[in-house]
Amino acid sequence: QVQLVESGGGLVQAGGSLRLSCAASGSIFVTVAMGWYRHAPGQQRELVASISSTGSTNYADSVKGRFTISTDNAKNTVSLQMNSLKAEGTAVYCCKLRSVQGNYWGQGTQVTVSS
Repeated sequence: QVQLVESGGGLVQAGGSLRLSCAASGSIFVTVAMGWYRHAPGQQRELVASISSTGSTNYADSVKGRFTISTDNAKNTVSLQMNSLKAEGTAVYCCKLRSVQGNYWGQGTQVTVSS
């Protein structure tokens, strides 16, 4: 059983910063990648950022230059530093771990950006 637990969400004013963290635990054999997705009301879930086990990163165009994803492979944790937040960033942010066993998701953490 693999569990992902996110933390760090909250309410922030536009232009502010938040740091999200996700800790994975359980029987994880080989992690291929970890990432953050967000789901805003009335919209489809979208990829925010991902990072592979080799350190290769991928960002949504809307967050490039403002968000930074990082990981501690030894601890199976992934963090997302979010700067210059915008109101459209309001969403539930979920952590995803992709391993050779399959994909695992956290419950999500709410991020609300007030304008």
